[in-house]
Amino acid sequence: MTIRTRFAPSPTGFLHVGGARTALFCWLQARANQGVFVLRIEDTDLQRSTPESVQAILDGMQWLGLDYDEGPIFQSERFGRYAEVVQQLLAADQAYHCYCSKERLQALREQQMKDGIKPRYDGKCRALDSAPEGFEPVVRFRNPQTGKVVFDDLVRGRISISNDELDDLIIARPDGSPTYNFTVVVDDLDMGITHIIRGDDHINNTPRQINIYRALGGELPVFAHVPMILGTDGARLSKRHGAVGVMQYRDDGYLAPALLNYLVRLGWSHGDQEVFSMDEMVALFDIRDVNRKASTFNTGKLDWLNQHYMKNLPAREVAAQLAWHFSDQGISTAGGPALEAVVGVQAERVKTLKEMAAQSRVFFEGYDSPDPNAARKHLRPVAAGPLQALLKNLQALEDWSPGPLHAVIDRVAAELEVGMGKVAQPLRVALTGTGVSPSIDKTLWLMGRQRSLAGIEKALKFIEARIAAQ
Repeated sequence: MTIRTRFAPSPTGFLHVGGARTALFCWLQARANQGVFVLRIEDTDLQRSTPESVQAILDGMQWLGLDYDEGPIFQSERFGRYAEVVQQLLAADQAYHCYCSKERLQALREQQMKDGIKPRYDGKCRALDSAPEGFEPVVRFRNPQTGKVVFDDLVRGRISISNDELDDLIIARPDGSPTYNFTVVVDDLDMGITHIIRGDDHINNTPRQINIYRALGGELPVFAHVPMILGTDGARLSKRHGAVGVMQYRDDGYLAPALLNYLVRLGWSHGDQEVFSMDEMVALFDIRDVNRKASTFNTGKLDWLNQHYMKNLPAREVAAQLAWHFSDQGISTAGGPALEAVVGVQAERVKTLKEMAAQSRVFFEGYDSPDPNAARKHLRPVAAGPLQALLKNLQALEDWSPGPLHAVIDRVAAELEVGMGKVAQPLRVALTGTGVSPSIDKTLWLMGRQRSLAGIEKALKFIEARIAAQ
């Protein structure tokens, strides 16, 4: 049997990280078994579905690198097929028209709740002899009234639901538009889906869907309901916990491999291993190994993984993603250092690419005036001597790389018989306008010869003006 999985989001907003994890699990289960991964867009809710949301889903899947073998398949293009199956069920007396008004159903629900009974349709229209006039009926599935639905969930284990707890669900509205629990069964049957991997908030839908599978004579797929993702307060992950849309993580400076690595560990593990390449995930993943307990989203752990990937992925690959953040922040990289060099220097000092771009702006644009506190502390008259010596030595330096640059600073400090800090800190402020930067030799290297020498000259003029003002 060829394993076929599907990811079936509704295009009513961004691609949520919970949905992204489900997509990842579906993708991995297919890839680990040389199977087929299908992307289906469940857009039957024409009022809430938008082209922008569809694009957000496609963009998120592309950024994550979760390629699909079939799709995207749109439910909105399959209404004719759903109508055909509704008629099939009606003809087989496995569905019926229901003429109950909204008012009657609301009154029924209120009375059942008052009596302490689980609200459910009472089957009034199950055996009507004639159709009432003046009503546009819905179509209800004739759910079995006896027996149980039993299935073995790959994550949750055996689940058993009595049919008398299930009512006759609506499968088509008065206008003929189909409902969720009906369309997913038709789609999964037509598309030959063998493994349905989805959030455990769908568990209550599964018995209803299994009964529709059986009514249609279809072979049941295997179900795996994965636990939800919680925020640090124990509530379901939502906007109040921070970014939850996949593309927001891209915008915030996270690498896709880091987010994928983090998501796969939310509920799945392989020993004590924390870092997984995509090849390792494919080789090791089995949906049966997913924990049934809910997972908590920890941004600190994601930050750690993101820094790991910034440091360990090929610098060219990271630089390609970093370029977007420079552009997003309006920083022109023309005439500045190679982005691969920036990655090599800055990866250990920041948590995200967004932060890396912001802290590296000075290497491309310089600065207008130094930070007042840093200048007051380090650009004092006593710093003029070390800066003048540095300027002279650096002007004569032919090899502008970290090793020779570090040697110049060491030599100036030795000749002036002062500590490294008396030389490096004034130089750091001269170069960047602040008292914080990467190591001074690498700061010089990234600033480049022209910008570095101009910065020292600017600092010397600042000191001259400070002396003159005394």
